Amino acid sequence: MPNRPVPPVPQLRGGAFTRRSLLAAGAAAATVLPLAACSSPIAAGLAGSALNPETLVFWNLFGGGDGARMQEMERGYAKQHGGSSSLQATTFAWGNPYYSKVTLATVGNKPPDVAISHLTRAKPLWDGDLLDPITSDDLAGVGLAASDFNQKAWTAQKTDGKNICVPLDTHPFVLFYNVDVCQKAGLLDGDGKLKDLTGLEAFESALAAVAKVTGGTALNVANVSEIATPWRFFWTMYNQIEGATPFISDGGAKLTVNEDAYTKVTEMTQKWVKNGWLNKGLDYATAQTLMFTGKAGFFMQGEWEISTAQSIKGLKFGMAPIPQLFDKPATQADSHTFILPRKDRTPEQKKAAMLFIKQMLEQSMTWAQGGHVPAYLPTYDSSAYKELTPQSNYASAAETAVFDDAAWYGGSGSTFENTVGAQLALVQQGSSSPAAAMSAIKSQLSTYLNTPSPL
Repeated sequence: MPNRPVPPVPQLRGGAFTRRSLLAAGAAAATVLPLAACSSPIAAGLAGSALNPETLVFWNLFGGGDGARMQEMERGYAKQHGGSSSLQATTFAWGNPYYSKVTLATVGNKPPDVAISHLTRAKPLWDGDLLDPITSDDLAGVGLAASDFNQKAWTAQKTDGKNICVPLDTHPFVLFYNVDVCQKAGLLDGDGKLKDLTGLEAFESALAAVAKVTGGTALNVANVSEIATPWRFFWTMYNQIEGATPFISDGGAKLTVNEDAYTKVTEMTQKWVKNGWLNKGLDYATAQTLMFTGKAGFFMQGEWEISTAQSIKGLKFGMAPIPQLFDKPATQADSHTFILPRKDRTPEQKKAAMLFIKQMLEQSMTWAQGGHVPAYLPTYDSSAYKELTPQSNYASAAETAVFDDAAWYGGSGSTFENTVGAQLALVQQGSSSPAAAMSAIKSQLSTYLNTPSPL
């Protein structure tokens, strides 16, 4: 591949020299280095090699079952547009590496046409001037409107009065339960579903009943070599308490957690461990395997683990929203969304990107099979989705979704989640007290709290 001219360094409106323009210079310089497969979407995004102008470039971060379903949806789109040459889809590693690639490609002036972003990660991209807004006219041009979407997710994505992304789903933290264990514990109703366990007293009684059946723990929440799950568990319980405040605010510049509510949740966690109801220390795979094999009755995790549960021969399991234990219903969640990375687009190119989004949304039943709750209401309200079980049994959790606070270092798979989740895991393990964990959180977040966004 021959060397190419360094692309121009994009600047924020007004032409000010910023951290982002400095980052752009570095990204632009990097694009002159030789890259393998220059005609690939990766090289096209990072090195500026040419693609067929009719080809839409799409980036995502989906692996496993999600990846297989996304590829099926991509094929569905391609069939409507003349075959595989109409779409160049690339999958990158999940988490920070993916968002770094999106950022570098955008500041290097060669982003994909459309990309996937967690809703909580789209906000920092917007704040860094890395996204094009999506107007009501853009939506209407392909037959979409704000009213077509779950309003919890739609409202959450709005930033500075603009639509910064289009939600594909909501993926909440949910309760898996072993049907045989819960039946022996007397926790199933006449239809074989979990009884109403609203209220702390009712849920703790259920934990005690399940523990008697299993002879071990009642509930598993992974917390060894696993830091996202302790955060999701905490954020769910914390936000059920009246008076819960944002953990961080002002774009991540202030620590504003309600320490009384924090203490209430973390002390409850340690009480459950002491009583033998909640595991002290289990990795991700073991935590779910013990529930699958009847050595625990409950398992809290993201609904995406439905695919794993369905693969276990003979396993009878159910899924339900996390019960309301405190003052109000709340469920930690995020949404996968479609974003338009900032780039020069003709009206026709923007409409093509929006049409891609629309035609992917129209395949939301394929996506829902993997557990994610459709954000697209024509699918969510359809009889086909209502008949899809156990997925539709916990769909109401999307209405009580609580997203992570906006911060340049926050969101799914972020530094914030890793930092706080690690300390919460130690609390559950009994290696740290709630007070010591909070002290460590304050210390470890201080650098980020006092550092302006690098974008």
